[in-house]
Amino acid sequence: MGLNEQTDPHASVAPRDVVRRQYLASAAGDLDALRATLAPDVEWTEMAGFPLAGTYRTPEGVTSNVMEILGRDWEGWTAHDDTYVVDGENVVVLARYTATHRGTSKRLNVRVAHAFTVRGGLIVRFEQFVDTAKVAEAATA
Repeated sequence: MGLNEQTDPHASVAPRDVVRRQYLASAAGDLDALRATLAPDVEWTEMAGFPLAGTYRTPEGVTSNVMEILGRDWEGWTAHDDTYVVDGENVVVLARYTATHRGTSKRLNVRVAHAFTVRGGLIVRFEQFVDTAKVAEAATA
């Protein structure tokens, strides 16, 4: 690890730091910075039952099919990361989604777990675990 990587978490390729940058970019709505954390062949899986369920590939596929749609359908969509469990290249994050659905005006506040695999300073795999019934409840009139 170079000196910059030790002193600047934005330059670090450590799995936890890469995942943290992804959350910060997402919260800021910086899709370019978010894409920069993803491998060209990333596999990003949104849980069955979630409104955007499925597996998306490529950084552009993730941002256009997940992040942009969440921003369109939900006001203030944020994943608040709070607990990290790191085992080598594997990072599990316990977090909370908060938002207000634009169509129903219902608020969402639900716990979530995210499993990441980071290799070579990039996220190669993501899997979401969330109470999809709570998300559907907020999105349904």
